[in-house]
Amino acid sequence: MKKLVILGAGTAGTMVAAKLRPRLSTDEWSITMIDQEPTHYYQPGYLFIPFGIYSPDDVVKPKVDFIPPGVDYVEAEIDLIEPAENRVKLADGTSFDYDYHVIATGSSIRPDETPGLAGPDYGKTIHDFYTLEGANALAEALRYWECGKLVLNIVEMPIKCPVAPLEFMFLADSYFQDKGIRDNVELTYVTPLDGAFTKPIAAKHLGNLLEDKKIHLEPDFYLERVEAGERKLVSYDEREIDYDLLVTIPLNMGADVVARSGLGNEGNFVPVDSGNFQSKDYENVFALGDAADLPTSKAGSVAHFAVEVFTENFLRHIEGLPMLLEFDGHANCFIESGHGKGLLIDFNYETEPLPGKYPLPGIGPFTLLRETEMNHWGKMIFKWTYWNMLLRGKELPLPHEMLMAGKIDEGVR
Repeated sequence: MKKLVILGAGTAGTMVAAKLRPRLSTDEWSITMIDQEPTHYYQPGYLFIPFGIYSPDDVVKPKVDFIPPGVDYVEAEIDLIEPAENRVKLADGTSFDYDYHVIATGSSIRPDETPGLAGPDYGKTIHDFYTLEGANALAEALRYWECGKLVLNIVEMPIKCPVAPLEFMFLADSYFQDKGIRDNVELTYVTPLDGAFTKPIAAKHLGNLLEDKKIHLEPDFYLERVEAGERKLVSYDEREIDYDLLVTIPLNMGADVVARSGLGNEGNFVPVDSGNFQSKDYENVFALGDAADLPTSKAGSVAHFAVEVFTENFLRHIEGLPMLLEFDGHANCFIESGHGKGLLIDFNYETEPLPGKYPLPGIGPFTLLRETEMNHWGKMIFKWTYWNMLLRGKELPLPHEMLMAGKIDEGVR
């Protein structure tokens, strides 16, 4: 019997199991999923917790609820991947041999990697919302905060969901307006990018939105250290930014087991072929989701489209056939902009976000790069879609490749 071992029962790993189990004979293939944590987190929902839109119950469910029938699930600490021996070792000494291996171990924030960030002020005057604990603590801090300088800082790219920091600032603007204290709050968005986003047209649109909302943009800021006692950010070129409340997006890194196993780059992400997710060193090893070193966003939509491509390619690969589909880096992200409105961006490796309609050309119902109420509802309904469709491997009526139909190439003016 052939053996497929999937490390990680998060978004990408769960979708891989859900897609492949019905298409691989149970007489010929065993599928084993291994994960260290019992809880599945709907991470896009963390954004809403600080503002009281979601509660913790909205974003947590047991991982076992999403393990497909016919898949063996092991909850244990992972010690090492030994690709030369086709083996995964657990901390308790148990090992699992495999014929094929999928690494979907995700990424996590590492505030300890930045001098001064992970000190005694973390959780007091310094907060994150990329963990459930961080989002809950930030909700408490905002509930009683009345005035001062709120600074959001992205330490370094890449990060999970690169639009989430922008969304936080837009929602903060809306939140403080609703509380009647917006005039008492100074909002500053500090980023290592040269604008509000990685792509020029989207950067222009989103930068204009920051300006309209009186949110100061501080670009090209590469954080060297945090002087928490003085509540100050210091960049490598010695620029300083003061804060009263700091919302940090710390360095994002891949799993430590990837580093221990010699499979990762300096960020612990697995180098793969960007078109088919195959390891550059081992032909029977693949990496998907945030664990993969792909030149595109680390986002749930990327994992969804990537798994669609991977599934068809994998079924050919195990038969000794060439992998024909090529992932184009397709990503689309709803961007909450406050007051019940949102934007939507759709892009890939080569094509930046453009205005237009999605998914039906000229019809929508979603409008690209423009604030609409429909885009907001698209964002809010995604939680149901995630729990009930994506994780269960159900088909969505969306092509995995990015289409130009319905888009307007306006250039940057």
